[in-house]
Amino acid sequence: MKHDIKNINLAKKGKLRIEWADLDMPVLKLIRQRFARQKPLANTRVACCLHVTCETANLAITLKAGGAQVVVCASNPLSTQDDIAAALVKYYGIETFAIKGEDNKTYYKHINSVLDIRPHVTMDDGADLVSTIHKNRRDLVQDVLAGTEETTTGVIRLRSLERKGLLLFPIIAVNDADTKHLFDNRYGTGQSTVDGIIRATNKLLAGTSFVVCGYGWCGRGVAMRAKGMGANVIVCEVDPLRALEAVMDGYKVLPLRQAAKQGDVFVTVSGDTSVIRKEHFRLMKDGAILANSGHFNVEIDLRSLEKMAKSKKRIREFVEEYQMKNGRRIFVLGEGRLINLVSAEGHPPSVMDMSFANQALSCEFVKNKRDTLEKRVYRVPQEIDQDIARLKLKSLGTRIDSLTAEQKTYLSSWELGT
Repeated sequence: MKHDIKNINLAKKGKLRIEWADLDMPVLKLIRQRFARQKPLANTRVACCLHVTCETANLAITLKAGGAQVVVCASNPLSTQDDIAAALVKYYGIETFAIKGEDNKTYYKHINSVLDIRPHVTMDDGADLVSTIHKNRRDLVQDVLAGTEETTTGVIRLRSLERKGLLLFPIIAVNDADTKHLFDNRYGTGQSTVDGIIRATNKLLAGTSFVVCGYGWCGRGVAMRAKGMGANVIVCEVDPLRALEAVMDGYKVLPLRQAAKQGDVFVTVSGDTSVIRKEHFRLMKDGAILANSGHFNVEIDLRSLEKMAKSKKRIREFVEEYQMKNGRRIFVLGEGRLINLVSAEGHPPSVMDMSFANQALSCEFVKNKRDTLEKRVYRVPQEIDQDIARLKLKSLGTRIDSLTAEQKTYLSSWELGT
């Protein structure tokens, strides 16, 4: 079986972690049981470019249970859990190409290794599979039924392709499902980002000035969790509605130039490039800590920081110290990559349960609807979203009410009023 991983001897540890995560993924487990019976993905080749974690492993196992040929590579050079990659190969028979810390050349070599199966479905976390097909592997398009996309950043890239009329096959924007972004982005990113910062630095957040750059669903989650740890949260935004919401949520909202003078910890979660840049580095206090939780390592302008610094050294495993010419020190965590996956374990399984349930059911959906989908970016069908929410509530032992016949009539009529 083809693979490129760090060490196959890590597989036993990885298998135990996969099984542990599975305990908190009841919705995906129910889907796996049905897939195993019905084989809805029989004769389907699925290429997955995702963070290689124990949660992703359970998704890959579910797809294979459904009859698919599944191949996995990493969607970020630093997010791979090497023991999980080993377990996928040794115990689950899933071809995997992922090594934590791989260089850029190896990263794209792995993407191309996954694409060599000529996939029917692409499963992306950041749109690098789709982007590679559009740029360099257009010969594969004839085989691709559709793709799915996990992240805000990836959906932005794919909608850009769609607007320009360049999208070559349909995409399901898993990120836009309510059971994904309202929970994964907010509660998952919020907790795992703070977890990553604390693991990397062992710093106390209580009493610090904690700057969150971007107040989308991920930013909301990070701000909420930092506030819960006792930090004084400052939000920086460019969108007036999101800035207004941050004010109403009780946060101080400032331009980044002003926040740069006050912040002890900075986190970028905007999905845009050069959010923290030269003009902000000049204003930061000695000891400022910078972390990114956006998908790509472009939100902190590290090139400018390196040019401004007189020296650079690794002071802890995931902490690099940049010393400025006036003696100030700025610390960058995880090379500016996703800190929640670089120094921590990413989102907890219980929230990825819903995200990956969307991935699995969207894969089944595109297989069934392949003849009706156009070259567009689609939302996850509402019935899938609703079913996942119902299954999640059931797994939590939570019951909800149902509308009466009278209430349904009232909500669907225009005649009834005062």
